[in-house]
Amino acid sequence: MHKFYIDPIIGRAKTIDTSFYLEPQILEASKEKIFAPSWQYIGHTGMIPNVGDAYPFKLLENFMNEPLVLTRDTNNQVHCLSNVCTHRGNLMVYEPCSAQKHLRCKYHGRAFHLDGKFISMPEFTAVENFIPENNHLHSLPLFKWGPLLFTQLAKGIGPELFFQAMQKRVGWLPIDKLVFDASRSNDYYIKSNWALYCENYLEGFHIPFVHPGLNAFLDFKDYSTELFTYASLQLGIAKNNEHCFDIPTAHTDAGKKIAAYYFWVFPNMMFNFYPWGLSLNIITPIDAGNTKVSFLSFVFDASKLGQGAGSGLDTVEKEDEEIVQHVQEGIRSRFYHYGRYATLREQGTHHFHSLLANFLQQ
Repeated sequence: MHKFYIDPIIGRAKTIDTSFYLEPQILEASKEKIFAPSWQYIGHTGMIPNVGDAYPFKLLENFMNEPLVLTRDTNNQVHCLSNVCTHRGNLMVYEPCSAQKHLRCKYHGRAFHLDGKFISMPEFTAVENFIPENNHLHSLPLFKWGPLLFTQLAKGIGPELFFQAMQKRVGWLPIDKLVFDASRSNDYYIKSNWALYCENYLEGFHIPFVHPGLNAFLDFKDYSTELFTYASLQLGIAKNNEHCFDIPTAHTDAGKKIAAYYFWVFPNMMFNFYPWGLSLNIITPIDAGNTKVSFLSFVFDASKLGQGAGSGLDTVEKEDEEIVQHVQEGIRSRFYHYGRYATLREQGTHHFHSLLANFLQQ
């Protein structure tokens, strides 16, 4: 596999080699090296609102395809568990269900508490050296922010370095009041590598050229990027005072005409905060040249919907989609292998490429 290296000095760095986007074995390696140890969005508390609820899903479906289940136990605690029976590997929960006192496998009847702890198994009294404590459903770490839930497939870095900067910056917003709006959520299927979509998001350099509607609202000269360990922030500053956040006076951003906080969390999550709420974008690879982009809308102030930078998201998405699909075609050229970075505008993309290279080398 190609050995990737990104120079830490952006002014002399080259972009990641095009083999990263094109070679299927690199995408396969990224499952364990990039996605498994990072934190991934798995749903929201509205999926399991009541004690006894269970909600099965596949993490990064069509890519990782890991069967998991969210449960809410009798103590009102939410759990993320493996949805695979520890007897013969059957799926435990086939579809969302409620009023469950426990989980029971439909294959041979093995039962578990809603926190995944083993209860019983028929016809196992004569099995030698059977240790119930070794047969619990695997319990995954769970990070909760407001109604949003995240987990990690492989033991790695804790959630702090992924989420702390974002929590600190926009924690004054009513995150606990976010309500999922299915009518404003959508999936888009794009003929490009997942990383091309991410790196396009990570720079505002293209806005004047690709997004005329958004450019008419945002002040490009004041557009800025801030880098954190496993995250970054782009500040969308409005050209006028309309449709901006009402920021507390003691806040670090007080007095700024901020229309949008665009947070990215490595490797594939985008948290777009607008005065109406959050557009959470989850980027899921399908194969080296195809990607699913999920736009998930969470609203805390419906009166501000359809205004400012947080309006017309479908149009902005289609404009981005057109660009990255053409880039996917272009990087196949025998004459192109890498580019260079605009030092004042592409810090986010340089940061992303550096993380990709570092994780792949681990």
